Amino acid sequence: MPALPVYPYRCAPDGLLTRRQLRAAGLRPGGVDPVAEIRWRRGRRFALLYDRTRALPVRPMTAGRWRSHAAMMRARRTCPACRLDRGYVIPPALGCCWPCHDPLTVA
Repeated sequence: MPALPVYPYRCAPDGLLTRRQLRAAGLRPGGVDPVAEIRWRRGRRFALLYDRTRALPVRPMTAGRWRSHAAMMRARRTCPACRLDRGYVIPPALGCCWPCHDPLTVA
Protein backbone atom coordinates (compact mmCIF):
# COMPACT_ATOMS: atom_id res chain seq x y z
CA MET A 1 0.00 0.00 0.00
CA PRO A 2 1.50 3.36 -0.92
CA ALA A 3 2.10 5.91 1.81
CA LEU A 4 -0.75 8.33 2.40
CA PRO A 5 -0.26 12.06 1.84
CA VAL A 6 0.29 13.86 5.14
CA TYR A 7 -1.09 17.33 5.84
CA PRO A 8 -0.32 19.58 8.81
CA TYR A 9 -3.05 20.54 11.27
CA ARG A 10 -5.89 22.58 9.67
CA CYS A 11 -4.29 22.37 6.21
CA ALA A 12 -6.20 19.47 4.65
CA PRO A 13 -7.88 20.21 1.31
CA ASP A 14 -11.64 20.71 1.14
CA GLY A 15 -13.57 17.48 0.77
CA LEU A 16 -11.30 15.43 3.08
CA LEU A 17 -12.88 14.76 6.46
CA THR A 18 -12.06 12.79 9.61
CA ARG A 19 -14.44 10.10 10.90
CA ARG A 20 -15.91 12.52 13.41
CA GLN A 21 -16.46 15.15 10.76
CA LEU A 22 -18.10 12.56 8.50
CA ARG A 23 -20.39 11.49 11.34
CA ALA A 24 -21.35 15.10 12.10
CA ALA A 25 -22.33 15.43 8.43
CA GLY A 26 -24.46 12.27 8.62
CA LEU A 27 -21.96 10.17 6.65
CA ARG A 28 -19.72 7.13 7.23
CA PRO A 29 -16.59 5.89 5.44
CA GLY A 30 -18.51 2.88 4.10
CA GLY A 31 -15.55 0.51 3.83
CA VAL A 32 -13.48 2.91 1.74
CA ASP A 33 -9.79 3.22 2.65
CA PRO A 34 -8.50 6.58 3.91
CA VAL A 35 -6.97 8.85 1.26
CA ALA A 36 -4.70 10.97 3.50
CA GLU A 37 -3.84 11.76 7.08
CA ILE A 38 -3.47 14.88 9.15
CA ARG A 39 -0.78 15.21 11.82
CA TRP A 40 -0.31 17.58 14.73
CA ARG A 41 1.71 17.82 17.94
CA ARG A 42 4.97 17.29 16.06
CA GLY A 43 3.65 14.16 14.40
CA ARG A 44 2.69 12.34 17.59
CA ARG A 45 -1.05 12.73 16.93
CA PHE A 46 -2.77 11.89 13.67
CA ALA A 47 -6.18 11.33 12.13
CA LEU A 48 -7.11 9.56 8.93
CA LEU A 49 -8.93 11.55 6.26
CA TYR A 50 -11.66 10.21 3.99
CA ASP A 51 -13.03 11.53 0.72
CA ARG A 52 -16.46 13.09 1.29
CA THR A 53 -17.66 12.20 -2.22
CA ARG A 54 -17.10 8.46 -1.62
CA ALA A 55 -18.72 8.41 1.84
CA LEU A 56 -22.09 6.76 2.37
CA PRO A 57 -25.01 7.95 4.49
CA VAL A 58 -25.21 6.67 8.05
CA ARG A 59 -27.51 3.68 8.42
CA PRO A 60 -30.62 4.53 10.44
CA MET A 61 -31.19 3.06 13.89
CA THR A 62 -33.87 0.40 13.67
CA ALA A 63 -36.10 -0.65 16.56
CA GLY A 64 -33.96 -3.76 17.05
CA ARG A 65 -30.77 -1.72 17.22
CA TRP A 66 -32.33 0.61 19.80
CA ARG A 67 -33.38 -2.40 21.92
CA SER A 68 -29.87 -3.84 21.66
CA HIS A 69 -28.31 -0.53 22.62
CA ALA A 70 -30.64 -0.15 25.62
CA ALA A 71 -29.82 -3.69 26.80
CA MET A 72 -26.09 -3.03 26.47
CA MET A 73 -26.32 0.18 28.49
CA ARG A 74 -28.50 -1.52 31.13
CA ALA A 75 -25.85 -4.25 31.49
CA ARG A 76 -23.14 -1.63 32.00
CA ARG A 77 -25.19 0.04 34.75
CA THR A 78 -26.13 -3.19 36.59
CA CYS A 79 -23.86 -4.15 39.49
CA PRO A 80 -22.85 -7.83 39.34
CA ALA A 81 -22.75 -8.04 43.16
CA CYS A 82 -26.12 -6.57 44.17
CA ARG A 83 -27.82 -6.87 40.73
CA LEU A 84 -29.23 -3.32 40.95
CA ASP A 85 -29.33 -0.81 38.10
CA ARG A 86 -27.33 2.01 39.68
CA GLY A 87 -28.07 4.66 37.04
CA TYR A 88 -24.39 5.11 36.20
CA VAL A 89 -21.84 2.96 34.40
CA ILE A 90 -20.14 0.61 36.86
CA PRO A 91 -16.39 1.39 36.88
CA PRO A 92 -14.54 -1.58 35.32
CA ALA A 93 -11.63 -1.04 37.71
CA LEU A 94 -13.91 -1.70 40.69
CA GLY A 95 -16.01 -4.46 39.16
CA CYS A 96 -19.02 -3.45 41.27
CA CYS A 97 -20.93 -0.34 42.32
CA TRP A 98 -19.56 2.08 44.91
CA PRO A 99 -21.81 0.91 47.80
CA CYS A 100 -20.80 -2.73 47.21
CA HIS A 101 -17.14 -1.75 46.94
CA ASP A 102 -17.17 0.27 50.16
CA PRO A 103 -19.16 -1.65 52.79
CA LEU A 104 -19.20 1.41 55.12
CA THR A 105 -21.37 3.30 52.63
CA VAL A 106 -25.10 2.84 53.15
CA ALA A 107 -26.88 1.81 49.94
